Amino acid sequence: MFKARTGLLLLTCCLSWAQTADKTLTFDVASIKQAVPPVPDGRGRIMMTGPSGGPGTKDPGRIRYPFMSLKNLLMTAYDMKNFQIVGPAWLDSERFDILATMPPETTKEQFHIMLQNLLTERFKMTIHRETKELPMYALVVSKGGPKLAESKDTPPPADGDAPPPPLPGQPKIGPDGFPILPAFMGGRAGLFNIMMPGRARMIAQQQTMQDLAARLSNQLSKPVTDATGLTKKYDFTLTFAPEQGMMGPMGVPLPPPGGGGGGAVAVAVADGGRGPMAPPSDAEAPPDIFAAVQSQLGLKLEPKKGPVEIIVIDHIERTPTEN
Repeated sequence: MFKARTGLLLLTCCLSWAQTADKTLTFDVASIKQAVPPVPDGRGRIMMTGPSGGPGTKDPGRIRYPFMSLKNLLMTAYDMKNFQIVGPAWLDSERFDILATMPPETTKEQFHIMLQNLLTERFKMTIHRETKELPMYALVVSKGGPKLAESKDTPPPADGDAPPPPLPGQPKIGPDGFPILPAFMGGRAGLFNIMMPGRARMIAQQQTMQDLAARLSNQLSKPVTDATGLTKKYDFTLTFAPEQGMMGPMGVPLPPPGGGGGGAVAVAVADGGRGPMAPPSDAEAPPDIFAAVQSQLGLKLEPKKGPVEIIVIDHIERTPTEN
């Protein structure tokens, strides 16, 4: 009898949540178009920019989401991680260009509901919520102590949350297998990803351990909670070998706006199959992400289990209705 009542209570909560969402909160104008995959430029490079605009940015009345997967759009709409969205596999592969406008005073909470209503209307989506016991990690300080440089209290750059400028020309590859980048990142707060064949680098400036846990959660597709007890902001670099399926040149899930990471920007560099962007043959192979976190940051990812709320997609159309 107790289990039946509990199940009924859970179902009632889910139905109540679905019925009380404000259906009147919609974008002023919204355009959703099938995205065209980017192609290498004349130098064989593929550069991808992430989503921009919306509440909390310098352009609060407009969003521009290029080459956005439905999975990433769902993550943004419901403020959840990749592993919290359960649905068809093509949620990751179908890509769209999304432009929308809204009143500049729109709050983040209202913005999320607008995205939810957009998905419901244009993709005929229906969902329900569940809570499951899932594997996760706790980010803790390892025995040797943290290896983190505390951030200096410097003013933010004048361009705020603007993305870094394009790489000038064909960047040279350093002995560590990563491109030698210009110093445009100096003083810019955020988490920056550089992805190369068989290796990845995370460059953090003025970031908290909660920011790091959120990014590691995205990388590992599992919840990561901050249990370090470290409360300052830090600058650090993390170099690691991505696991199979963790990331790829054209399949990198960009962090959703406001989803932890403080203005995160991803930089993907590809060579169009011509070879000059490949790491040197004598470049040392980086460690996996678990060993890298411990050896380079003085932290540790401890496995555990815990309850995680998930969104289950009951129905969603592959092609949106016309604009």
